[in-house]
Amino acid sequence: MIDTGLEGLNVLVTGGAGNIGAAISRAFAAQGARVAVHHLAADPPAPGGVEWGHVTPGTDAATKLADELDGVAVSADLSEPDAAERLLDAVEHLLGPVNVLVNNAAHCETPDAIDTLTAGSLERHYRVNAIAPALLIAEAARRHRDGTPLSVVNVSTDAARAFPGQIGYGTSKAALEALTRATALDLAPRGIRVNAVAPGPVQTGWIIGELVDQVTALVPLARLGEPADIADAAVFLASHQARWVTGQVLQVAGGHAL
Repeated sequence: MIDTGLEGLNVLVTGGAGNIGAAISRAFAAQGARVAVHHLAADPPAPGGVEWGHVTPGTDAATKLADELDGVAVSADLSEPDAAERLLDAVEHLLGPVNVLVNNAAHCETPDAIDTLTAGSLERHYRVNAIAPALLIAEAARRHRDGTPLSVVNVSTDAARAFPGQIGYGTSKAALEALTRATALDLAPRGIRVNAVAPGPVQTGWIIGELVDQVTALVPLARLGEPADIADAAVFLASHQARWVTGQVLQVAGGHAL
């Protein structure tokens, strides 16, 4: 039997109540970790004419999941400059120091193509998808004490290298991957590992109708991803089995976008 070394550790999963985030929260809880499920206090209103996706569910969903996992629900708007400090304060108050930080929450909106790009949409994407993870990593590192385990798993996308039609989302995820490598090097002397998982097409409800066959045809392993596929990779990167792995972006995509 593999011992991941995660039992009894405190895990913060941002956007931890919806789809991939919920699968990640459940996967860590299954390893005996204590999970803090981050969420927005309320779903934000969509700007005029804009659809929102990858937005963490509100309080009810997070509280229900936290109760299921014997964990805690914590709220914060990651677009706010002081969110990292307040969020880690809340987790420390409820559970203790964070041992595993999973930066899963993300902002995605459409339209996001080059012809419709605006300063506002870029800012919204970068605040949540790149700036918030950077500040959370920095704040967690500042609170880290020698001898206490700390690792970070960022959730990117296998389209980060080039995502036409999703300029703000794709480029902010590319920034997240660069952040992964840079912080891994900066924090390695302190024994802090930073890695990322890059999902391919995962069925979270957006792949419907004829799109199912069209997207599946692009995946060499001939199936859509499931949230559990990403969750298992996140657990691995945080586990004892990955103890000599840092600065890596693990593509979990069935061979898609190689």
